[in-house]
Amino acid sequence: MIETAPKTFIAIAGNIGAGKSTLTAMLSRSFGWEPFYEANAENPYLADFYQDMRRWSFHSQVFFLGKRLEHHNLLIQHPGSVVQDRTVYEDAEIFARNLYDQGNMSDRDYDAYQRLYEAISAFLPPPDLLIYLQSSVDTLLSHIHKRGRDYERNMSPDYLERLNRLYDRWIDRWTACDVLRIAIDEMDFVDNPGDFERIRQRIEAQLAGVNAP
Repeated sequence: MIETAPKTFIAIAGNIGAGKSTLTAMLSRSFGWEPFYEANAENPYLADFYQDMRRWSFHSQVFFLGKRLEHHNLLIQHPGSVVQDRTVYEDAEIFARNLYDQGNMSDRDYDAYQRLYEAISAFLPPPDLLIYLQSSVDTLLSHIHKRGRDYERNMSPDYLERLNRLYDRWIDRWTACDVLRIAIDEMDFVDNPGDFERIRQRIEAQLAGVNAP
């Protein structure tokens, strides 16, 4: 296994079903990086949120934002190189924004949430490289169906398409670090070693540029 730098921080972003967790695990094994997966903390607002989304969306999203920030700090403090499955930025840029766009967060609450997010994120060290797994809704649905999680069974194509648009808009504006876009519709990096090796080589080339003197 190789180490590309004294410490490298890689983050993997992408829609539900894009393959973030799987790629995190594979890159961790291949490069010797420490994997940081999504924090699965129990959200005390979640039951209330599903009963009344507009009333409780702000509370729920602030809780998730806080847990993501704690998680981000842990990986920044880690002494070795790390690879992260989903970023703190996605909570605000994608999921909170979608709630607001769908009328499930008021103007006042969304403005307060955004001010909080922007104030805190300004002090967060960004990744050295952001990997964006870009996928069509059909591919996402295929992956979701294969993994067979009950709570994802009735996920709407329209919902995934809205998230895809938000992801693309966010990535187009992202300037905090280099972005490596990987279109996954025509590849199978899980079962095709050649596809994974191509991703690996692209990451190595990108990091070589990031770490060049």
